[in-house]
Amino acid sequence: MRKELEIAIQAAREAGEIAMKYYRGNYDIREKGYNNPVTTADLMANQRIREIIYHTFPEDGWLSEETEDSPDRLAKSRVWVIDPIDGTEEFIEGTPEFAISIALVVEGTPVIGVLHNPATAELFYAYAGGGAFCNGTPMHCSSCRSLKQASMLVSQTEHRKGLLAGLIPLVAEIQYIGSVAYKLAKLAAGTSDLYVTVRPKNEWDFCAGDLILREAGGVLWDKAGQTIKYNKKRVGQPTGLFAGNPTLVKQVINHYSGKPVYV
Repeated sequence: MRKELEIAIQAAREAGEIAMKYYRGNYDIREKGYNNPVTTADLMANQRIREIIYHTFPEDGWLSEETEDSPDRLAKSRVWVIDPIDGTEEFIEGTPEFAISIALVVEGTPVIGVLHNPATAELFYAYAGGGAFCNGTPMHCSSCRSLKQASMLVSQTEHRKGLLAGLIPLVAEIQYIGSVAYKLAKLAAGTSDLYVTVRPKNEWDFCAGDLILREAGGVLWDKAGQTIKYNKKRVGQPTGLFAGNPTLVKQVINHYSGKPVYV
């Protein structure tokens, strides 16, 4: 998978260069749906990623937030899962909390993951069995075992709406980062202990981050404590994603499910 990783990194870097040409500049914005903007930067980055990947792997499947979905991918054993800019709202606001997300899924499991934040010059990447890295330096997720000492990454919107009210008192600190992909990257780097979201997400939001976190020693589980399978017909993940080291994640899922938990 080294060739695939090299191509994914190249695509992420070139997409990052495109994004930075627009960042804090002038570009078009339109709404795909409620609170779901897309910019010129998203579309141009998506186009360049697809050009680079298809040039080398023309037979692979494709699933991207900014490309019309095709059922053809469901018959493919290898599928690239892309979000050209995860955290578009942060990108529009000029907040450096977004990431280009590129993953390769084989038979439903991510084997390559690349996340690139060009605004902070951070390149996170992993391949299955090869460890996780940021700018070439190995990463390891937090080893915290106590919720009452843990920090948790959350969405400001979810917190503000009270969707996490039952979980907030369990931890020592709350931290805000906008992009799901960037949250998972920072979690893999050990800068926070947990990430919880109770709102639906799509595969492209977390696929690359899932592998990177896993290779850093962490987990990303649903509310049943199960890993996520990818390249499904329905790309939306039902409510409830929990990420961090296995010990903390188990405790949070137990609490979320109404089971006893020792913090």
